[in-house]
Amino acid sequence: MTGCIVGWAHSKFGKLEGEDVESLIVRVAIDAVADAGITPEDVDAIYLGFYNGGFSQQDFGSSLVLQADDRFRFKPATRVENACATGSAAVHQGLNFLEAKQGRVVLIVGAEKMTDTEGPEIGGILMKASYLKEDAEIEGGFAGVFGQIAQQYYQKYGDQTDALARIAAKNHKNGCANPWAQLRKDLGYEFCRDISDKNPIVAGPLKRTDCSLVSDGAAAVVLADTETALSMRKAVVFRTRNHVNEYLPMSKRDMSFLEGTAKAWAGALEKGRLSLDDLSLVETHDCFTVAELMEYEAMGLTAPGEGARAIEEGWTQKDGKLPINPSGGLKSKGHPIGATGVSMHVLAAMQVRGEAGDMQIDGAELAGLFNMGGAGVANYVSILEALR
Repeated sequence: MTGCIVGWAHSKFGKLEGEDVESLIVRVAIDAVADAGITPEDVDAIYLGFYNGGFSQQDFGSSLVLQADDRFRFKPATRVENACATGSAAVHQGLNFLEAKQGRVVLIVGAEKMTDTEGPEIGGILMKASYLKEDAEIEGGFAGVFGQIAQQYYQKYGDQTDALARIAAKNHKNGCANPWAQLRKDLGYEFCRDISDKNPIVAGPLKRTDCSLVSDGAAAVVLADTETALSMRKAVVFRTRNHVNEYLPMSKRDMSFLEGTAKAWAGALEKGRLSLDDLSLVETHDCFTVAELMEYEAMGLTAPGEGARAIEEGWTQKDGKLPINPSGGLKSKGHPIGATGVSMHVLAAMQVRGEAGDMQIDGAELAGLFNMGGAGVANYVSILEALR
């Protein structure tokens, strides 16, 4: 692979009063360029990850990045969207630009402003990431979609309430160490396990603690080709990456297993001549706890139907054999859609450079990440290691 991450920036995630999409984009664009030690003149192309779908009236966003500095004017800028994998889609497009030798430096920004929208409208916007010909009548929005997936999984493999509660508790505990996380509170296993007024059922078997948060936020990375990156202060190389898209209609798939996710992981590992055992950690797409459970199986950590074993035996804890979501994941960190995949790349890059602070996994050398759009539809895997 010819691309490296040479700088990054990350906003706080959460309900950010007084911010709009433009201000979020501008802030992280400025900070990422400064972190890379370059100037806007050095940037050859810009990619913006921005799902929107109605969250913001300002739908056309690619040139909002130019608001960060007049020196970005006349740079080619493109908005990228692939549902909840929008951020990683922007990163991978930037890498494609570099590999095509169209330029040497690319700025990637991911952003979303979700909390200005009312609850029922949020559900309708998110449902646009499903197959509306079949899914439009599902109650509970996207939580309803994953509630149905959880029910199918339960029917095939048995009740997973304990496993999902352990995943939620793990990620909330990990999120306490993440200075950018939306919810920095260790909720504990019992709270996540039990139905209560503060943790009601949302859809199917999923409780509130099984669902990621509605968030505002932004993140950015600067990419450079390897030759350029070698002359820079820091460089994190893409050891391997892969992108797989699956059918949109769930009726065409067995939703008890995320086959597209499995193919994305298998392809990435094969390209990188790696096995899962080579990885030091993974940041994965826990939009719902059942998604993280099923991703254990899709990445090959366990056999199908045995994902609960990974969390019950502590494999995915920060001190386990493969720490999963040491940042707290989407469950704790938040999920501003366009920013999520870019955030994952920032966090993985920090880990392999030993710069993740209280989130740090000791001796981290290879960091994997998985970002998913829709119900296992758009599947992106990146594996990073420090070049310098």
